[in-house]
Amino acid sequence: MKISVIGPGKTGRHVVELLGQELGEAFDESNPPTVEKLKQADAVIIFVPGDAVPDIVDVVIESGVPAAWGSTGYDWPEDLDEKVKANNSRWVIATNFSLGMNIIRKSIEAISAGSEILRDPEFHIHEVHHVHKKDAPSGTALSWKEWLDREAEVTSAREGDVKGIHELTMKTGTEEITLKHKALDRALFAEGAIWAAKQLINNSSIESGICTFGQLYDQVMEEQ
Repeated sequence: MKISVIGPGKTGRHVVELLGQELGEAFDESNPPTVEKLKQADAVIIFVPGDAVPDIVDVVIESGVPAAWGSTGYDWPEDLDEKVKANNSRWVIATNFSLGMNIIRKSIEAISAGSEILRDPEFHIHEVHHVHKKDAPSGTALSWKEWLDREAEVTSAREGDVKGIHELTMKTGTEEITLKHKALDRALFAEGAIWAAKQLINNSSIESGICTFGQLYDQVMEEQ
């Protein structure tokens, strides 16, 4: 099994290290991916900023290679799923490749459902990342709001080399509930991306087209 990597930066370099002998080729600005080179791998893991996605997305589609995307801050085109299916490929797109984030997703959904019986609950999502992160709020914070499916204030901060802190607070006039996720090491995102890429390679029940990391996680858990 060979898995290539596009964007060996802050998180991508952890992917490269963890893959070891399973690493295909590492692509960056000095060694851009081509259709021919991508086809030599069984899958590709991509960690590039949103503004770099347009430069490589067509090449990845044309290659037909299964892809795990960890890019945020990019608005994916509406016909993307059709294009991926047309090349008989399978993609998983994630705002956050932490496997533990799926536990958070289930918790947020439970908080949302439970808040139905509370009086005038207010929701606040706050995220903190390193100073070099370009998009704000983070893709993960936006996912939290989507999972919550409630009106919520979303705020952001950029500090030092913070790997990622997300916090949801639900407050009423008489109580407050806080849910927090803190990334201690970027290797956790690399671990999740590799897990996803291997599922794309080995799990024949995954259909062609695009799925989210959460959808992939739920499918695998149901199959176990």
